[in-house]
Amino acid sequence: MQPRAPRPRPAAARARTWAAALHPRVWSPTLVALAVAAAVWSWVARRSPYVLPAPGSVVEQLAGDPGLYLVNAWATLSEALLGLAAGAAAAFAVAVAVSESVLLRRAVMPLAVVLNVTPVVAIAPALVVAFGFGILPKVVVAALTTFFPVLMNTATGLRSVPREVLQVFRTVHASRWDVLVRLRFPSALPFVFAALRVVFPLSLVGAIVAEFSAAGATAGLGTIIKVAAANSQLDRVFASIGCLALMGALLLLVVTTVERRVLSWHSSQAR
Repeated sequence: MQPRAPRPRPAAARARTWAAALHPRVWSPTLVALAVAAAVWSWVARRSPYVLPAPGSVVEQLAGDPGLYLVNAWATLSEALLGLAAGAAAAFAVAVAVSESVLLRRAVMPLAVVLNVTPVVAIAPALVVAFGFGILPKVVVAALTTFFPVLMNTATGLRSVPREVLQVFRTVHASRWDVLVRLRFPSALPFVFAALRVVFPLSLVGAIVAEFSAAGATAGLGTIIKVAAANSQLDRVFASIGCLALMGALLLLVVTTVERRVLSWHSSQAR
């Protein structure tokens, strides 16, 4: 019997992970794609300045008044995160309820589908009228935007328990609470994180839509875009869009990092 190979130390494993991440084959395709996109953008901006502003003018806009974009980006991010927290919490509670009761599932899921297929752009003005011109309607719109994906993925994950494992729990007379906490919740985590990867950036879309619809809004990147577009300030419009893209990418990076930590035991994180 041959002796087992020693397991790699955590520090050595981390070093190999960083070395693999810094290899040119990992980052060079992204760098090339960005360079090509910047070249195409510059070419279109030179030929059609009323369609796309020059990349340099966008950078100058950001560097000329960074405080303006930081303050308004924080306002939009606050609305998006509050709406995301409210929508995800409500969706998780409803998903647990419908996964435990067939009657509730038949009653609630059609209403959730109707809510999902109703355009948020059509609902946002009514919410602004109903809840005023403060932060509340923007949070509600962001919550509505994020509610359905979390609900569907969580409900699917809670029901995707292997029948053999569920039978084992029933054999040992596990309570419904034990089955829910020890079996259904862990099985649903990959589905939940899959939904969060979608709704974290999507919450920004809900906040921006609400800012577009709020006639008296004075803060937020959506307000900057609306006012700048009305005044044909394309450089300011695209500077705000760049801030939104960066915020969405950072939110996606956060949820992906947390997913790798929490689901380190799952087969989806094996590679």
